[in-house]
Amino acid sequence: MRLRILNASIVVVCLTLSGVTLLAQARGGTPQTDKVTPVNSGANPYRVIRDWGKIEGRAWGGSNGVAIDKDGKTVWAVDRCSPGTTPGCANTNVNPVHHFDESGKEIKSFGGGMFAWPHGIHVDRDGNIWVADSRADEATHKGSVVVKFAPDGKVLMTLGKPGVKGNPPAALTEPTVAITDPRNGDVYVAESHTDVTDPNLVGRISVFDKSGKFLRTIGKTGTGPGEFRTPHALAWDSMGRLVVADRHNHRVQILTKDGKFVQELDNFGRISGLTIDSNDMIYTADSESTERVHPGWQRGIRIGSVKDGKVAMFIPAHKTDAPEGAMGEGIAIDAAGNIYTAEANLRGVTKYVKQ
Repeated sequence: MRLRILNASIVVVCLTLSGVTLLAQARGGTPQTDKVTPVNSGANPYRVIRDWGKIEGRAWGGSNGVAIDKDGKTVWAVDRCSPGTTPGCANTNVNPVHHFDESGKEIKSFGGGMFAWPHGIHVDRDGNIWVADSRADEATHKGSVVVKFAPDGKVLMTLGKPGVKGNPPAALTEPTVAITDPRNGDVYVAESHTDVTDPNLVGRISVFDKSGKFLRTIGKTGTGPGEFRTPHALAWDSMGRLVVADRHNHRVQILTKDGKFVQELDNFGRISGLTIDSNDMIYTADSESTERVHPGWQRGIRIGSVKDGKVAMFIPAHKTDAPEGAMGEGIAIDAAGNIYTAEANLRGVTKYVKQ
């Protein structure tokens, strides 16, 4: 009887510890970021324009990706084809890639029938459009790829194998975004969007040359320097360093192009999106902070300097029925200093006009 009680107690303890571990994994953060005092204030010199971009003929699906055209003023964005964050684009033929003029009027759209769950978008130095598809839909053979488009919608390159998750060069695992090195055209792909409690979680950045040849992998899954859990956005600073929104670890990481860890910024929250201007000001979108996953931190846009990691401006979340409100995921800034966010929950694109 005593043996049975002891065995039962051991099982309960193991299950409890397992549950605590899973909860900690789902919650996110690192021992270092957990020590940071929440930053929920700052100047706000912006006027908000909700529902800025208008799609012709249908409602917006949830959106993550927004980017500025090489002209510095028109805007590209992707959406997931149907209202809400699911079911996405796998079983539709509507166009998820959109180009808007300065007033928010749609200029063109394309990409219908090609994607499962469009995510990040990037415009390279030549004006080509790179779209990451973050879910693999085996039934329709779509997703888990990065597609390079010409501005007219012609497909120029595909990285990964549609509908299949795997390792480069044959495949990618739920890529969140791809950006190109403006100096040589190399392509940096952030992976993955997988459930962070998955014991086989992938956290890495895969690098290809401009022709699509696989070069190397940067980082691995983890919480240490140069390790990632949901690398959700990428950007370059003025020194050509790679800046990573390491979302589930609640930090921004700065690396060399070869993946050497340089610096960690911990004052910007649970970052879904980031962009950097020519003065090394970093603009980050925190779309996920709640009391459960990131206690004390509010959703919003935090703006500061890459050089010192201090937040100078804070734009609070949109007010909704939920106490934490809502904030966009993808973020971009045009040549005039206006900010744009892609709204995953409220859908559409929000413009923040600098005053």
